[in-house]
Amino acid sequence: MKSIIPKTPCLLALFCLGCLLARFDGTAQADPSALKTRQSPDWLRSSVVYEIFPRNFSNAGDLNTVTARLDELKDLGVNILWLMPIQPVGQIMKKGTLGSPFSVRDFYAINPDYGTTNDFRRLVDQAHQRDMKVVMDIVAGQTSWDSVLMTTHPEFYEKDANGNIIPPVPAWKDVAGLNYANPDVRRYMIDMLKYWLTDYNVDGFRVDVAPNVPLDFWEEARAALQKVNPQVIILADAGAKPELLTNAFDVDSSWGMNYVVDAVMNGR
Repeated sequence: MKSIIPKTPCLLALFCLGCLLARFDGTAQADPSALKTRQSPDWLRSSVVYEIFPRNFSNAGDLNTVTARLDELKDLGVNILWLMPIQPVGQIMKKGTLGSPFSVRDFYAINPDYGTTNDFRRLVDQAHQRDMKVVMDIVAGQTSWDSVLMTTHPEFYEKDANGNIIPPVPAWKDVAGLNYANPDVRRYMIDMLKYWLTDYNVDGFRVDVAPNVPLDFWEEARAALQKVNPQVIILADAGAKPELLTNAFDVDSSWGMNYVVDAVMNGR
């Protein structure tokens, strides 16, 4: 088997399928074994998920370089590519000089630094030819402050008592929170997810900080997306929220297990 070591850091994420069933800080939790989780495809249980931050994956920092290295990833044993957000990055109140990929300016667009729509279609097509699946990172709870939605749909946002748009979390000053009490927000986001499934043939999504969005939205979205692609896969960055696996998500990031393994490996 060949090794693949990008010149800049890239994370190989081997997902622990199924969520963390208890926190490791001694806090009592309801027994999640009482919950019936949805039946995910058998092949997903043995899959290797490789996370790619296109900006850091290569010197070029684009989608075409990812496509050019698909054979290396395939030889490594990877069969699911998880692309960090590929949409344009917000510039107002951005973090650092480049901004965070989780501050999205347009959910329907591709970051021009990464390439074109045709470049992305080619990446997905070439991955499928190698029996690899592609999932997109989606930041559903927020947008950048210069998002196209700010001018077209200011009513989509969370606001304080004075009517000012606010971040979803006070410390996240580079992003603005979306208000899922507004049914139009829900329709917009589900339509957007359908767009990437139908127009680009992606295989699913990884959702950043999934608990920041109401559970019933994810269940509604799951049902809608399965009508488009019955085999759609949805990964959650949920932080040990078993209820997200009942009807909405296939996989949760087991951060608690990660912390414990790190502690053991470092003699703690």
